[in-house]
Amino acid sequence: MLGVIAVLMAWFFLHRPFPARPTSRGDLRAAPDFSLTDLSGAKLSLSAYRGKVVLLDFWATWCGPCKTDIPHFMEMQSRYGDRGLQVIGISMDDEEKLVREFQQQFHMNYPVAMGNADLASLYGGILGLPITFVIDRQGRITARHIGETEASVFEAEIRKLL
Repeated sequence: MLGVIAVLMAWFFLHRPFPARPTSRGDLRAAPDFSLTDLSGAKLSLSAYRGKVVLLDFWATWCGPCKTDIPHFMEMQSRYGDRGLQVIGISMDDEEKLVREFQQQFHMNYPVAMGNADLASLYGGILGLPITFVIDRQGRITARHIGETEASVFEAEIRKLL
């Protein structure tokens, strides 16, 4: 019985929408740099995007809310990319093949790399998905969103930083 309750609580925690948890303006912290190889084989590092507003999305192919967010992120990349926005997707899937198929199926227009436990720990642990960070042009985390978040929230934050 306790196991069933634990599973239900975990499901509820991972699937309910969470409010945005912005970092207070007085406590902006630098986003940890990383260096990965994206699915196209190119080097992907956060520091390469200094001077841009970055939407860093930790997601997975099996995550329902992630699948809802990705088309919005693609639209934002198209709309604001020339003004200095860069969306980066970090897949927390175990199998790269599934991620490649997903990326091709959805025609994702931003770089995607495979994440790992080390990267997750740099960002405070990735215990549920999606988790999305908004990073300003100076490389500071200005907001963290856990769970499904309205596209309008991301868009307002991005426009303010552009």
